[in-house]
Amino acid sequence: MPELTPESPAAILYTSGTTGRAKGAVIDHGAFLAQARGAIEMWRWTPNDVLVHALPLFHLHGLGMGLIGTLLSGGSATLVHFSPEAVVAELTRQDPQRGTMFFGVPAMYQRLCDWLDQNPTDLSGVRLFVAGSAPMPPALFERCTRLLGQSPVERYGITEGGIVVTNLYDGPRQAGRVGVPFPGVEVKLGDKNEILIKGGQLFQGYWRNPAATAEALTPDGFLRTGDVGEIGEDGTLAIRGRLKELIISGGFNVYPREVELVLETHPSVQEVAVAGVPSSKWGEEVMAFVVPSQLAPLNEAELIAYARERLAHYKCPQRVVVLDRLPRNAMGKVLRANLTALPQTT
Repeated sequence: MPELTPESPAAILYTSGTTGRAKGAVIDHGAFLAQARGAIEMWRWTPNDVLVHALPLFHLHGLGMGLIGTLLSGGSATLVHFSPEAVVAELTRQDPQRGTMFFGVPAMYQRLCDWLDQNPTDLSGVRLFVAGSAPMPPALFERCTRLLGQSPVERYGITEGGIVVTNLYDGPRQAGRVGVPFPGVEVKLGDKNEILIKGGQLFQGYWRNPAATAEALTPDGFLRTGDVGEIGEDGTLAIRGRLKELIISGGFNVYPREVELVLETHPSVQEVAVAGVPSSKWGEEVMAFVVPSQLAPLNEAELIAYARERLAHYKCPQRVVVLDRLPRNAMGKVLRANLTALPQTT
């Protein structure tokens, strides 16, 4: 084996590229160890655990947490190509290799819940469900609680900074909030409520891009995540959106996630993404891209009126675009920049 130190580079992981060109983040061995140790402590990961692992191994969630966390904990993992049937089969096996944990993204949980609605299954033997990599709508969170037999633990991370915030294993597990920092991690809010993080899990820098590296770090060593957050009185963090996704309409700031959280509560909405589009009157205006549910017919005027009852007028969508599905990357994150290029019907 080569002689390694915590500072030795271990991998180059590329950012999602949802709001710009993907960049290669150099992750060292110490960073991988720091975040995996945090998860082992916070999620009570033991050598007796079996992770049902259906995440891509090129991504931080699947590699840095799923694989390295398994190896460091002394537990084991069963690798499967994701389908609800395959995951449920591994979580209900009647042998010592039955899965005790599952990590997934919200799109996976959506499909899993759809399947469980038609095929009710007792999953009480599963110790832990973890969700991350994209926001989980409150309605999906409640659906998971009902169909899985427990609420998923939502967590927060970023390629350059590791997986660093989680809801507590013993609760409360709160929809829309991603919890408290891992041990050894500092989290604070900077200008415009940008989430700043610091700890041993931070990346070394961007591959062959020192200018971008310098821009990403504050003078005192915090990583600028680009995410907008809110820290509640109980110390838990909520994600409100991305700085680059900020919509400025008539001089007012609109964070898409705030609008999405309201629209997701309407029975006609299965999924929604909000983006800003050019407006000669306002500079930008809010547009909602909606995948309809089967529970109620979707009516544009009714949905806009619903938003106006719950949001300031300038935050409400001016138009609603109906889509069969939202554009997503391999980790289930919405490619918001692609939305306005899609064929549009209202």
